[in-house]
Amino acid sequence: MSAAGAGRRPMRSDARRNRATLVEVARKVFAEHGADASLEEIARQSGVGIGTLYRHFPTRETLLDAVVRDRVAALSDNATRQLGGSDPAEALLGWLREVIRHAATYRGLTAALMVHLHDTDPLYETCLTMHKTAAELLSRAQRAGAVRAGVDATDLFGVVNAIGWLAEHTPDREDGVDRALDIVVNGLRGR
Repeated sequence: MSAAGAGRRPMRSDARRNRATLVEVARKVFAEHGADASLEEIARQSGVGIGTLYRHFPTRETLLDAVVRDRVAALSDNATRQLGGSDPAEALLGWLREVIRHAATYRGLTAALMVHLHDTDPLYETCLTMHKTAAELLSRAQRAGAVRAGVDATDLFGVVNAIGWLAEHTPDREDGVDRALDIVVNGLRGR
């Protein structure tokens, strides 16, 4: 056991339940009201006080990270599986569509992720995972000649988040998201 782990007691079962409930309720409240939803409301619906919420999640970003971390891991795992596929362009496009759908789930999530792309806040690791995944898929598509050189993962991440923002703000226009993605894909294609 490490020195850091030696001084830390395991979380009590009621604390584990509270934490799990807070994440599940936050997932629902953020989906309904956006990433800037009331933390007090999340605590209330979880059946705990705001102090308990802050004990588990000292900032909004730590709670957001807990809410999206599993989904981001699933997106990255799916991308890793697609890296072995035969069509690098289709792998990249399929992953982009998944990321856009995920980003549109919680209004304000794309903005939060973009803000934390290059800092050390709790969402940074989640953003870094997404950035690395995009870089791997993009590099493979570029090596295959399906995507032009000169585009990097930061460019791709920014464009995808912009389309995610569009999806958040025009939920009744799914065709608008598809059109925007088609425009981006055509702009990315290798010559």
